[in-house]
Amino acid sequence: MTQHVQTKSASATSLLTLDDVRAAAARIAGNVVRTPILHSITLSAICGAEIWLKFENQQFTAAYKERGALNALLHLTEEQRERGVIAASAGNHAQGLSYHGRRLGVPVTIVMPKTTPTVKVMQTESVGGKVVLEGESFDEAYTFARSMEKQLGLTFVHPFDDPNVAAGQGTVALEMLEDQPDLDMLVIPIGGGGLATGMSTAARGIKPDIGLIGVEAELYPSMYNRLKGTTYPIGGDTLAEGIAVAEPGQFTSVVLADLLDDLVLVSESELEHALALLLQIEKTVVEGAGAAGLAAVLAHGHLFKGKKVGIVLCGGNIDQRLLANVLLRDLARSGRLARLRLTLQDRPGALYKVIEQFNAHQVNILEVYHQRIFTHLPAKGLTADIECEARDGAQIEALVSALRAKGYEVVQAELN
Repeated sequence: MTQHVQTKSASATSLLTLDDVRAAAARIAGNVVRTPILHSITLSAICGAEIWLKFENQQFTAAYKERGALNALLHLTEEQRERGVIAASAGNHAQGLSYHGRRLGVPVTIVMPKTTPTVKVMQTESVGGKVVLEGESFDEAYTFARSMEKQLGLTFVHPFDDPNVAAGQGTVALEMLEDQPDLDMLVIPIGGGGLATGMSTAARGIKPDIGLIGVEAELYPSMYNRLKGTTYPIGGDTLAEGIAVAEPGQFTSVVLADLLDDLVLVSESELEHALALLLQIEKTVVEGAGAAGLAAVLAHGHLFKGKKVGIVLCGGNIDQRLLANVLLRDLARSGRLARLRLTLQDRPGALYKVIEQFNAHQVNILEVYHQRIFTHLPAKGLTADIECEARDGAQIEALVSALRAKGYEVVQAELN
């Protein structure tokens, strides 16, 4: 990977150009949302950099994927339009392709693994896609989609490893630099690499000295391994499922090897914290992948300190229950919520004396759970798990210290 690249090599130039991205912008104009890019005063203060957010979660299907899907559809011949297109996707690509396919009168078939949550199937069908469930994994669904492509004469639209798709995604960077031409850096989430390839091509073409930083989830460092020669394990249940790609694109890898200044990884807790901050501060909902850019700036601050940084909030499709869990876990990490396990004697008034300490420290009790049976304690002992709410971690620490001073054994549950 090169550092502070000024011009693209011949190999990268032949695959995608700034003109390709500009042509895509003209082609899709008026049919996707020209999302705002806004300055965040509060996040800038937290990050030590000037933070500008591109709200791609405000697209109709709540993700940037519409751009590339539409550009690919508009490249089809009349015969290809009539026959229809097919893709393998359980995410935002499926919805973007289905929505614009229906709008253009192009039949869209989406192959999803049988394990896909029903809500994703319903969302795709609601915007016009025909969903076929096949296989137990994405790889099996992908293989089946390619076989249907050949059998039925359909056109396969790859979610990322396609120059037309990447050109469409690159229009995000065109808009960012039109609205804020003095951006010093762009931070771009990477899964298969389509967004990063398009945006990097456009940004480097417009502003050769701009900094380009890619970001992946630690659990899925596929592009990181390919470009940096590492062999980190790939897999796991990541919050950033939109960039959870086991095998990055071939064409995207070549372009990004030429253009990126660096590629960083973020942990699950960093993704969760960034997602919670965006909701708390900017009042905007993002999915895990949509929080990756901010997570990178928070986790690798030395790369961005004092810079004017553009971050893409690439999507906002997140399950409501998962969102609630993330927010509650972030409150727990910050000390606002806690679970304390106390060992007590099973006698009248034992719990009352404990509650007195909570009251004295103004810590609100949310839930109490007693355990007398499944415990290693003697028959006259019990454990009490108390979930509580405080102003901050210091208030909880003061309570725990007071309880221990009274002779109670207290264990506080911790999150990774």
